[in-house]
Formats: sequence, C-alpha cells, structure tokens
Amino acid sequence: MAQRIVLVRHGQTPWNFEGRLQGQVDIPLNAAGRAQARQAGRQLAEEYDAGSWDAVVASPLGRAAETAAIIAAELGLEPGEPEPGLVERGYGEGEGVVVTGMPRPELDALLSTAEPEAEVVERGVRALTGLAAAHPGRGLVVVAHGTLIRLVVGHLQGAPHARLENGQVVELDPALLPELDAV
Repeated sequence: MAQRIVLVRHGQTPWNFEGRLQGQVDIPLNAAGRAQARQAGRQLAEEYDAGSWDAVVASPLGRAAETAAIIAAELGLEPGEPEPGLVERGYGEGEGVVVTGMPRPELDALLSTAEPEAEVVERGVRALTGLAAAHPGRGLVVVAHGTLIRLVVGHLQGAPHARLENGQVVELDPALLPELDAV
C-alpha cells in the first residue's frame, strides 16, 4: 500500500467558471486553472517536502492530465500513465448545462440522468486501491475531479465530504482503502 496519498481536484476550466456541469466532456484548463495547478504543486513541495512524492497519476481527461503535468513539474517528476477509473462522474444530459443558481427540483431532475453515485464510488475506490497497491511505501499524488473525490473520500471516511475547490489538495489515509482483492 502507498505510504501517503493526496487527491487534488484539477484546476479551473472555462466551464467551471461558467457554472456548467462538465462530467466526462473533455474541457481544457484556463489560465486560472494552470495557476491553481502550479500553486497545488508548490503546496505539495513545501508542506510535504518535494522528495516525499514518488508518482503523480491522473484521470485521462485533459484538465486532470494537464494539472498533473504541472504538479509533476513542480515536484521534479514525470506524470504517470492515466488511470481511467478516475474520470469524473458522467452527468448524461446535464453535461454542459449551467447549474449555478438552478432551483433544487430542476437540478435533481437533471441529475437523475447522471451516473449513479454508487458506481462512481465503486470505480474510484477500485482505481485508488490499485494505484496504492502498485506504489507500495511511496508517496502518491492523484489528480482527479471534484465529484469523484468528494464521493470517494466521503464513502471511505463514512461521512459526507464538502465540495472541493479547483486545485484543492485533500490527504487520504491509505489505511481506509480496502485490500486489493476485496474490490
């Protein structure tokens, strides 16, 4: 099992700025998102010592991959191969829709077409467990997406997790992950 795992939400995209659901649509970072990624990399280098990190892995979506590449450069590393299980929750018909300020009943109806939360948790936990097992005793930075991180961390900690800001770093205790053969 990995010795240390941090999860980082990708930097801001134009759709984040506009309040649109992105889901699995591949929207690139904007300038603010690149700055957030650099800041996250600096934070990881300063708070943990850059030498604490052995690998940086991301979702295959461009916004996460670019964030990971920026963080890896700040840590003097090369980003690892993308992990498909880390992609964001699929929002179905909601992808691209502006949801900021949307009335709750309308939002709930829109989210009824989304990938079920339990499926997001299952694939996210499986991906993190596999990554932790593949990096025994090492420090692992995982760049993914807000909803995936929030749902997985909430599930593993047994309590809802707050919404994450773009570029936010969340430490995850690897002991919370199940054994590889249990997922």
